[in-house]
Parts: sequence; C-alpha cells; structure tokens
Amino acid sequence: MASDDALVGQIARVAAACVAALGKGCKVLFAGNGGSAADAQHLAAELVSRFAYDRPGLPAFALTTDTSVLTAIGNDYGYERLFARQIDAVGGAGDVFFGISTSGRSPNVLNALDAAHAKGLVTVGMTGHAGDQMAQRSDYLLRVPSNSTPRIQEGHIAIGHAICQIIEAQMFP
Repeated sequence: MASDDALVGQIARVAAACVAALGKGCKVLFAGNGGSAADAQHLAAELVSRFAYDRPGLPAFALTTDTSVLTAIGNDYGYERLFARQIDAVGGAGDVFFGISTSGRSPNVLNALDAAHAKGLVTVGMTGHAGDQMAQRSDYLLRVPSNSTPRIQEGHIAIGHAICQIIEAQMFP
C-alpha cells in the first residue's frame, strides 16, 4: 500500500480533513460491523486517548459501542438503520464520518454514509477492492487493494494508524 501513490495521497487528504474538522471543534465518528466494528472502536480510542505520545484527547466516537442504543435502534428501526439513526442524533455539519466495510456492501454502513452526507458531514469510506457502492457515497474513499477480508482489515488498521499519526503530528507538533 505504501507504494500506491494515489492511496497515500488520499490518506493525506483524509487526515487533513480530520485536522480541519477537529480544529473547528467538530468530531470524528466511526462505524462498521464485526471486525470493522472493532477497527472503528480501535481508531476512536487512538484519537480520544493517544496514539504515539501524550497530548490532549480528541472528540472521536465509535457508533458500535452502546448496546442499549444498538439494540433499541435494531429493534425499532431495523439493523439497516443502526448507524444512520445515530448520525441523525449526534452527527453535525463539519464532523467526519468513517464508514468501514471490507465488502463495501454493508447496508447499515451505506445508509450511514448517506445520512452523514445529508447532514453535511465529511464522509470517508474504508473498504476493499470491491467497494464500488461506497465510492459514490464517500467524499474520500480509502480502498485496500485486496479481496481478502483479513488483508483488508489489516490494511484498514494500517491506514487508520497513518491517519492518527498525521492528525497527532499536525495538531500537536
């Protein structure tokens, strides 16, 4: 991935969008299913706590963590609305939303990207080679060049770590 100039450039643009949003007091939101939910939580934690060194925490949230919210939305509105409903409630114009899906076809992530776009959030899709449905819904697409779910997940964490490192270095030199 490091030799893919287009991907490296896209990572830099996504990090810059996050720095701009965070600098204006906005927040970064993450969502995904299964392993991608774990990635969402991992990346939010890197921003809230720390990545490489001590610095003030940054407002980042994984929309995968509150079981009461998740089960209420799943029961009342359906699993497909799981993240979109949360974006409607807590997302604001200028925030950044990362929708993570190895296949690029998860209906609840696609719906969340649509909801985020409608509310004026910056949308970032993280997917694998086949993530065409995410491309049309994302301001920025971070596509790992693989069809293998484990390789895509590894790529997502590497990309996420690169973004966290850039954010930290630019906001807290």
